[in-house]
Amino acid sequence: MAFALQAASTTLSSASSPAVPSSPLPRRASAMLTTMPGRRRSVMATVRAAAVAPAKQPATTPSFKLAGAGGRCLPVSQTMARLKAQGKTAFIPYITAGDPDLATTGEALRLLDACGADVIELGVPFSDPYADGPVIQASTARALASGTTPDGVLAMLKEVTPELSCPVVLFSYFNPIVHRGLAEFAAAAKEAGAHGLIVPDLPYAATCALRSEAMKNELELVLLTTPSTPEDRMKEITEASEGFVYLVSVSGVTGPRANVNTRVESLIKEVKQVTDKPVAVGFGISKPEHVKQIAEWGADGVIIGSATVRQLGEAGSPKEGLKRLEGYARSMKNALP
Repeated sequence: MAFALQAASTTLSSASSPAVPSSPLPRRASAMLTTMPGRRRSVMATVRAAAVAPAKQPATTPSFKLAGAGGRCLPVSQTMARLKAQGKTAFIPYITAGDPDLATTGEALRLLDACGADVIELGVPFSDPYADGPVIQASTARALASGTTPDGVLAMLKEVTPELSCPVVLFSYFNPIVHRGLAEFAAAAKEAGAHGLIVPDLPYAATCALRSEAMKNELELVLLTTPSTPEDRMKEITEASEGFVYLVSVSGVTGPRANVNTRVESLIKEVKQVTDKPVAVGFGISKPEHVKQIAEWGADGVIIGSATVRQLGEAGSPKEGLKRLEGYARSMKNALP
């Protein structure tokens, strides 16, 4: 859940990237490149490494089988649709894998599931989390310092997911996915029991290929829309997004805010005018009163990242962190209808 998505009015430069048709994803990539010039070369290298010719998105989404926990765990889309039909708002916490260590992460996943999480977002630590705020940057640094690797994350997840009753969505920057290979990463994520994928800096040139590999492996690729996304772009994003539509509540990096952006209410309405897919709101949400407000405004899900990460990462010990996480998770879950 952790990423910065600032809308831009320009598309990727033809001098430095493959020619692609106009879409919401080049805007996201362009925003990353123009606001983070020091990373331009590495991001563009991943675009070229993908070497994907622009093509239309797959027209259909495959039907997903029940998976995990002996068949108790529904796919993300079905989980969200079921809750929406019941008039409930999904509780979607985020934690960083490996902070403070992978054993504690496994326990945290079990705990969040027991506390009523409807979907869990699990961050794969990356050495250059340039779109994250200070809380998740520090969390990522601690995870890497403890020796956490993508392979280690997936191995831990494979052990835990059979015990879970809620789906897990992996959050990863694009570079580690390209490094491993799109097909291999998607297959490994499936084998580990993941149900979805969020890639905040996904270049448009690689979108079709990654979505195709995700669909082959029954992974739902969740896309994002921001306060600056024009209506026509928003419609394209919502048509392609799977699982749910991720509505970023503010422009900027991740991190708790004192108050929820008052524009979120109108943003939810705008998104729902162009799609009937569930809409989950993230960024800056940290208090029970925040989730109550967002639920009242009509959101189908509430994503809580930095505030959840703090419970584990800033505790004096893993045991204390899990205790803090349990209390916090229950308070946020109880605030939702």
